[in-house]
Amino acid sequence: MTLKNYSIIFPTRIEFGEGVIESVGKEVKALNAKSAMIVADKGVIEAGLVKPVEDALKKENISFVLFDEIVPNPRDYNVEKGSAVAKMAGVDALIAVGGGSSMDTAKAIGVLLTHQGRINDWCGENLLERDITPVIAIPTTAGTGSEVTPFAVITDTVLSEKLNIFDNKVAPKVALIDPSTILKLPSKIMAACGIDAMTHAVEAYTCKIATPHTDAFALYAIELISKNLRGAVDNPDLENCTGMMLGSTIAGLAFGFSDTAGVHCMAEALGGRYDIPHGVANAMILPTVTNYNVVADIKKYAKVARTMGVDTSEMNEEEAAYASVDALEKLCNDVDIPKMKEYACINPDDFEELSMAAEKNVSTKDNPREVTAKEFYKLFIKAYNK
Repeated sequence: MTLKNYSIIFPTRIEFGEGVIESVGKEVKALNAKSAMIVADKGVIEAGLVKPVEDALKKENISFVLFDEIVPNPRDYNVEKGSAVAKMAGVDALIAVGGGSSMDTAKAIGVLLTHQGRINDWCGENLLERDITPVIAIPTTAGTGSEVTPFAVITDTVLSEKLNIFDNKVAPKVALIDPSTILKLPSKIMAACGIDAMTHAVEAYTCKIATPHTDAFALYAIELISKNLRGAVDNPDLENCTGMMLGSTIAGLAFGFSDTAGVHCMAEALGGRYDIPHGVANAMILPTVTNYNVVADIKKYAKVARTMGVDTSEMNEEEAAYASVDALEKLCNDVDIPKMKEYACINPDDFEELSMAAEKNVSTKDNPREVTAKEFYKLFIKAYNK
């Protein structure tokens, strides 16, 4: 086997299992922090998922404030306001409770607490000059994997584009992952987040900078999500929710240390323009882009199909590879992912501009098959007309 040199550093310690949230107060103390800010959206707070965090902090006599101005596709101004609140309170630790939006917001707030300027100034690759204020991540969805990834995605509200902070310094210090937190997750959110995690795994496995380590994570995540997502959507129990939480986090390790690809490039363009939830945007595009990419790596896409449980014994390798497209489309349909046309805000007249935005995405270069704005435009049309 001949390989290019590569390096992987996993900066996040993972604590997984029922009840791990109760240790958050001790984790804050271990960071030598005295005041924390909980970053969570209003829905998570109303669902009672923040209360165990507050109780654990009180038990350890740690002061805290709550910042709840969290929205899907977090905006630059949300981050800057959260940073101002944290500075006023003298916060020296951040606790993100929720999905990717809460975690990305907390990471970006952490950047501003230790760096000058606006958050947009620090979007890019390895631009951070020092460690950020430490983040403890507590995911309450099984999808983004943001609890273990070394980046944050923020919407530039002037350009209506998503910007990325890529840097190991932005990764959470600790991830407290309790599968019981998603037992009562609404089925639509479970579905969208689950396909988001599947997209992470498939793209991490097939992108140009995948490594043997990330391949191993990605394939196990594909297996876990394939086996557990339908049950977690239709009849959630601790077993399938554990499978989904594991699948989501492991997929986060996979794409966090390889990359995503064309699906994310298009989904982030859609999210920046229309504010569509990221998981839904990925899910609406995944089968179409996979179909485009198959020819670039027949062997790997055939492996995706087999890992998803497709019987390929009577197929040749190319047929098996394209079976991955059908398997992904069936999974999306089985969990009732909406079609692009169901979103009235999506206007095909915008596809040319969206295609140019997708082409500029930092992950475009790592798509398994070369793709330009011209191809992105065709893919938008195909996905829209499905």
